[in-house]
Amino acid sequence: MVTIGGNGQLKQGLYPAKDGRGGQTSRVARQWMVDEFLSPPREFTLIPFWFWNDDLNEAEIARQIGDFDEHGVYGFVIHPRVGLPRRIGWMSEAMLGYVEFAVHEAARRGMKVVLYDEGMYPSGSSSGQVVAENPIYGCRALVCEEPDATVPDGGRVVACPTLSDGRQVKLVDRRINSVIRGLHVSEDEKREDTPPAADLLNPDAVRCFIRLVYDRYYERLREYFGTTIIGMFTDEPHLLGRCHERAQMVPWTSGLNDWLSACAGYDFTPHLAALFDDGDPSAKAHRGVYEKAVGDRLLETYYRPLHDWCEKHNVWLMGHPAEPDGIEIERFLHVPGQDIVWRWVEPGKPSGIEGPQSTQAKCTSSAMIHNGRRRNSNECYGSFGHEFTYQEMVAIANWLIVRGVNMIIPHAFYYSIRGFRLDERPPDVGPNSAWWSNYATFAKSYQRLCWLNTDCVHRCDTAILGRGDWLPWQAAKACFENQRDFNYLEIRDLSERAVVSAAGVEIAGMIYRSVVIDGLIDIDEEALTVLRRIAAAGRLIEYREGEENLVAGSLPATNPRELVAAIDRLAPSHARFTGGRDALRVRQVAKGGVEFFLLSNESASALEIEVEHNSGAIEQWDARTGEIETLKNRAIVLGPFELTVLATR
Repeated sequence: MVTIGGNGQLKQGLYPAKDGRGGQTSRVARQWMVDEFLSPPREFTLIPFWFWNDDLNEAEIARQIGDFDEHGVYGFVIHPRVGLPRRIGWMSEAMLGYVEFAVHEAARRGMKVVLYDEGMYPSGSSSGQVVAENPIYGCRALVCEEPDATVPDGGRVVACPTLSDGRQVKLVDRRINSVIRGLHVSEDEKREDTPPAADLLNPDAVRCFIRLVYDRYYERLREYFGTTIIGMFTDEPHLLGRCHERAQMVPWTSGLNDWLSACAGYDFTPHLAALFDDGDPSAKAHRGVYEKAVGDRLLETYYRPLHDWCEKHNVWLMGHPAEPDGIEIERFLHVPGQDIVWRWVEPGKPSGIEGPQSTQAKCTSSAMIHNGRRRNSNECYGSFGHEFTYQEMVAIANWLIVRGVNMIIPHAFYYSIRGFRLDERPPDVGPNSAWWSNYATFAKSYQRLCWLNTDCVHRCDTAILGRGDWLPWQAAKACFENQRDFNYLEIRDLSERAVVSAAGVEIAGMIYRSVVIDGLIDIDEEALTVLRRIAAAGRLIEYREGEENLVAGSLPATNPRELVAAIDRLAPSHARFTGGRDALRVRQVAKGGVEFFLLSNESASALEIEVEHNSGAIEQWDARTGEIETLKNRAIVLGPFELTVLATR
C-alpha cells in the first residue's frame, strides 16, 4: 500500500513557481517538465570509461565517437589502458595528439570529455614519471624490521622499540617496492609494465604529478577546458600503491612524525610501536590518532591541490577514493564519486544492503547534498566478468538511481578486444556487447533518470551519522527494507556546519527531524555536546543492541522494528507500503513543482504494489519509453529489478 500526500514547501527560486489556483503546478511549468523528461539535456548522458588499449588511429577514434553518438552516449572518459603500443607512451606527443583529436571530434559533435589523470592506476605517479624525475618521490612506508636489518640508502631508523612480547624491532622510514599498473606489455603479451608508485604524502611529489599531467593537459587543450572538457578523473589513490613486499608496514613519508605529533598534541615517537604491536593495550587509541592524521595529510597533500587546480582551470575534480565509505574525501571532489566493481554489490544479494560497499551510493549522494555539489557519480560494472547480463546492468543502474546517483560512468567501452584485451577487467558493456544494437534505449532511460535526480529537492527527514572514514550499514539496511529514506551525515558536521533546533538538524537546506547513531563510539566532547542538544530536542535515536546509550535522553532502538517506529514518531513517512516491502526501495524528490517517487524492486521476483493517494491524480512516468500515463487503478507491478517513477498532480 502506498499513501502519497503533501509534505512541505519547495525551496524558493529553484523551480518554476506553483500558480495561485489551489497550489497546483501551472500548465506551463508542467509542460516544461514533460518536455525535459522526454528529451533531457545531453549533459545527463552516460559517461563511460573508454579504454584506449591498442594501436590508435584518428579514423578509428572518429568512427567510435560517432558510434557512441548514434547510440545515445554523448560523453566519455578517455582512459589510456594496458595494451597501448610503446610508440604511444604516457603523456607523449603521440598520446596528446590523439587526445586532442578526440576532444576536437567531441566538441564538433557537442559531446563532453573527462580526462583520466594516470597511465593506468592507482593515480598519482604519472606512470612512473614522478619517481623518474626524483627517486626521493618514491612511495615510502614505516617498516617494522628485525634489529639487524640493513637500512637501505635513503632510509632512516625512526625508533628501536621493544614490543609487548619482549621482541625488539627497528622501525625504518624507507622507500618500498611499490608499483602501479602500466600501459604496455611485453612482446609476448604475458607481462604488464609496473611503473614505480609515488609518495602521495609528499607535497613535492604531488606538485610534480600535477605539473607532469594536469599542467601538460591544460597547455595542450586549454581552449576546451570548461566547455568540452568538463573534468579530471583521479582514480583511487593508494598510499602504499600496489606493494610487492610482505613486511609489516604503514604508509609514511619523511618528516611524518612531526605531523603526527602536531595532530596528536603530544610526542608520538614513543607510541610508534603501537602501530605494529597488537598486544599493546593503547594500540587502538594510538592507531586511531595515526589513521586520522594520515588521512588529513592525504587531503592536504593530494586532494586539496587537485581540487584547487581544477577549480582554477574551470573543470570538475572527479573520480573516487580508495574506500567505499570515505565520505570526508568526497568534500574535495566537485563530483563526489565511488565505484561498483568486482561484484562488490550484486543485484538481489545481501551485498546490496550489507557491508561497507553497500554504503557507497548514499555516501556520494549525501556528500553532494551537504557540500552543495550538483552531481555525484559511480564508476560501475568493472570486472563483473563475461557472464555479466543486461538485466544485471539495468539492476545496478537502478540500485544507484534510487539512492540518488545522477552520473553513471559505465566501466567500460573497449577501443579493442584483440587478444588479451578481451579478458582485461571484463566486460565490455558498450560497442562489443550483445546489447549494443539496443543501447540507445538504455542510454536514454538513464539520461532521463539522471536528469530527474539533478537540481531537485530530496524529500528526506532522516540522517544516519558516520565518521569521515566510516559509514554504518545496519541502520541503513533497516531503513531500506522499510522504505525510510535517509542521508549519511558526518558527525563533525554537527559542530562545524549544522544548525540544531527543536525542529531538527539543518544543513545545506535539509532539515533532519530524526538523527540516528549506529555503531559510533569514541565520540569527542565537542560532538557529544551537540548530540546532547539533539537528544534534548527529542530528535536523537541510538540503534544499539544490548548496550547502554552514549547520550542521555536519546531514544533507544534495539532492532529494525523499534528503529522504524522511532523514526516514524519523529518524521512520519511521506509514503507507506505493504506487501513485498523488504525488496522495495523508495526515493522522493521535488522538481519543477512536481513531487516524484522513484520505486525500485531489488529482488528477482515481481512485486505487486497497491497505491493509495489523497492529493489528486498519480501519473506513471516511464523512463524507458518516455510515456506518461495516469494510473487508472491502484495496482502497480514492478518486475524483477525494475524501477518506475510516480508523479503527483
